[in-house]
Amino acid sequence: MRTALRRGHPLPPLAWPRPLRRLPHTLVVLTAVALAATGADPTARLLAVAHAATLVLALRNPVQACWLSLACFAGITVGHPPSQANDIWAWVVHACVLFLLSLRVPLPSAAVAAAASAAVGAVLKAAGAGVGSWSTVAAGTVLFGAALLAGAVRRGRREDRARLAEQTAAAAHERARRTVLEERARIARELHDVVAHHMSLISIQADAAPYRVPDPPHELVTELAAIRANALEGLAELRRMLGLLRAGAPGDAPADTTPQPSLAQLDALLSHVRAAGLPVTARVEGPRRPLPPGVELSAYRMVQEALSNTLRHAPGADTSVELAYGHAALALRVTNGPATRSGPPSPGAGHGVTGMRERAAMLGGDFAAGPTPEGGYEVTATLPTTPAAAASLTDKDTPA
Repeated sequence: MRTALRRGHPLPPLAWPRPLRRLPHTLVVLTAVALAATGADPTARLLAVAHAATLVLALRNPVQACWLSLACFAGITVGHPPSQANDIWAWVVHACVLFLLSLRVPLPSAAVAAAASAAVGAVLKAAGAGVGSWSTVAAGTVLFGAALLAGAVRRGRREDRARLAEQTAAAAHERARRTVLEERARIARELHDVVAHHMSLISIQADAAPYRVPDPPHELVTELAAIRANALEGLAELRRMLGLLRAGAPGDAPADTTPQPSLAQLDALLSHVRAAGLPVTARVEGPRRPLPPGVELSAYRMVQEALSNTLRHAPGADTSVELAYGHAALALRVTNGPATRSGPPSPGAGHGVTGMRERAAMLGGDFAAGPTPEGGYEVTATLPTTPAAAASLTDKDTPA
């Protein structure tokens, strides 16, 4: 209780609407002013002002205000009993203080204060103090209970909203985390064929290398055999691990086993998009050349996802796809203007941007997406095509 007495519990402002955020505080002050003017004579008015001031104090320190109000209540009824015309104001002021108290402290503590207040009123009446008739005492007790109940209900609703906001934030965080994990699993499934192809090549080359050299040293043959064995073992482990990713959850559709696309199929993709009603142009800078399979797959998927988002959210918008083949990186940009017509509603939040960001991060590249000043949308990415370029981009993004 000592800690509670020292700690303030300020009445918070309204969260909405913003212009009325201080409305509760204003109403409390106006109520205190109105109750302060209820005294029937000058002395009673001074006592009413002192008692009503506890309402203003309760805006910040309701615990102290409650006990001070109860002390004022007892002092007023004993030292200067209110007249029959205004003997209710002391009860009303204390009921208002109890209401503010129940808004800020747990229900058991507020209930103790309300019960103590009702007991003080009954004791004062039994001792002959000027607290009104027994009907007034009963009405005041009911008023205390109503103030306690109203404050507890309001406090409960506020706590429920706070818990709901916390749960909503936690659910959104968990949904974002699950989205990232799902996208990573999908990317890993797509890269299975690429990684397995390289592992198989290592195994075949290690097996064939001794036959390309006449009379190879025994140590070389042994070393190549060990390389082939390690490659086969790694390939088996890779297939076992990625087999779990391909399995998916019970009831999921079987995994697609078609070959993964590359930038060689980009023209076909653009043709399909144009047939769907999206005017798209393409521009390629630098000589086209084969890139690592992971870069080819990721670049194709990023362009595909960006165009799919444009079809959903900006149908009919002028769209451009730009590819720039650099010495050590591939830069791509997909830009669209404002929509020319309204599209069908798109339920839920997609994972497209998350998937594109994960693909760029997997390769050690850069990714950015956001609206343009003209009202359109732009997706840009830089995908390194060599390990040295990937390391350079990673080091650049790492804070010193």
